[in-house]
Amino acid sequence: MQPNKSQKKLSISRLSTADMSVRVRIAPSPTGPLHIGTARTALFNYLFAKNQKGTFVLRIEDTDKERSEKRFETDIKEALAWLGISWDEEALQSDRLTSHTKYLERLLSEHKIFWCPHTEEELSVEREKQMQDKQAPRHVCEFRNGEKNADGNGILRFKNDADTELTFEDIVRGTITFMPALLGDFSIAKKLDEPLYNFAAVVDDAEMNITHVIRGEDHIPNTPKQILIQEALGFVRPAYAHLPLILGQDKSKLSKRHGATAVTQYKKEGYLAPALVNFLALLGWRPEQTRQGSNEDIFSTDELIALFSLTDVQKGGAVFDIEKLKWINGMYIRVTDPGDLSQLLFPYLKQTWQNIAIARPEWWQSISALEQTRLATLEEITERVDYFFEDPIARKELLLEKGGTADETRNRLQTVLNALQNIPKESFTHTAVHNAVFPYAEAEGKKFVLWPFRVALTGKSASAGLFEVAEILGKEQTEKRLKNAIETLTA
Repeated sequence: MQPNKSQKKLSISRLSTADMSVRVRIAPSPTGPLHIGTARTALFNYLFAKNQKGTFVLRIEDTDKERSEKRFETDIKEALAWLGISWDEEALQSDRLTSHTKYLERLLSEHKIFWCPHTEEELSVEREKQMQDKQAPRHVCEFRNGEKNADGNGILRFKNDADTELTFEDIVRGTITFMPALLGDFSIAKKLDEPLYNFAAVVDDAEMNITHVIRGEDHIPNTPKQILIQEALGFVRPAYAHLPLILGQDKSKLSKRHGATAVTQYKKEGYLAPALVNFLALLGWRPEQTRQGSNEDIFSTDELIALFSLTDVQKGGAVFDIEKLKWINGMYIRVTDPGDLSQLLFPYLKQTWQNIAIARPEWWQSISALEQTRLATLEEITERVDYFFEDPIARKELLLEKGGTADETRNRLQTVLNALQNIPKESFTHTAVHNAVFPYAEAEGKKFVLWPFRVALTGKSASAGLFEVAEILGKEQTEKRLKNAIETLTA
């Protein structure tokens, strides 16, 4: 799914929240590929906006000149589009620097911000001393009144005179209270045309008329700073909803050491977009009431939109369970149209296998349909179907693994071969193979007959249905592989 064709660049106008419908945003920085946690935040914003018939804005926060790259902006947009998370409006933060500068100049003229010339080394010494004295690290600058340093040296800091508690209501977490005095005079810009995150985010949210800021709980410490900036500028405070962190199985914050963190990596590994969306929606959220008689873990995007509410978001961290993701993905694979599935699986085949699949499309579709119920991810197809494209090696020790001597097993395979030779080529179906072999297997002992039969055809200890495999291989290939196994047991 691509972004809406009606998508437009933002036309900025200030409104009061009473005049506004729901407007939310996702504001990723293009300093790396779209992280799975950012994708979850984008999804919750998207679901909330659609549920409330509101507007979902994509704002690329690219003001970090050293780390921002165009290729990551492209990755973010393509990954969101692949997930089906379409945005209604978009903006590039770097296009808004004139607006940021305007508000910085205004606060400077109103003596609400000031230039601080202290070096990082000086600030580091100050922090270390405060920690030794068991004080909260903060910088209360002697230049805060502006008289000593009005020539623009150093960085811009917010003149924080707040001395009472600051409280805000979080939709997820309830009442949150800070002592803003502990923040000191915090930095908001490197230069007049180089704002830092907290300031730029406040201005952009206000001018874009964002009504709800839905983001990860790691942003909670930023909120009091942003509220102080909002109040200094006379902006309306948006509603806040801070989502629980995504955790690894060890309950620490999800990172690369837990596995893939980029959305594009999950696409590469063969996860279906609707399955990943379904899984991400359940990371920290579950509807209060689920559909009667349905599987409570499987929801279409339309169902998620209809059910989604921020009040159902949990406070505790959400564990990223890769096995659950695989299970959900497998469920989606099972209901995929067989024709569509064969096309989705095709890129995961080796080049030589692809050539064969192109030459025999119906044969390839029968293989993908056979494996459909066994797949957890698309990329698993490579290791599961190799024996259809290449002659397997039926190792002697594997042929004999379930018991019986080489002579006994060879004789049993010969009996199977003799039975199959009586089936006409045009009638070589899985039913015919079953009827020819299974009665003998029951009489002789299924593990003594069916196990080496499977190994002979596939070279594996586990595969899709044995008789279905034989039908797809065809009479000629099935008999050839039985003969090869018999020869292996004779040597």
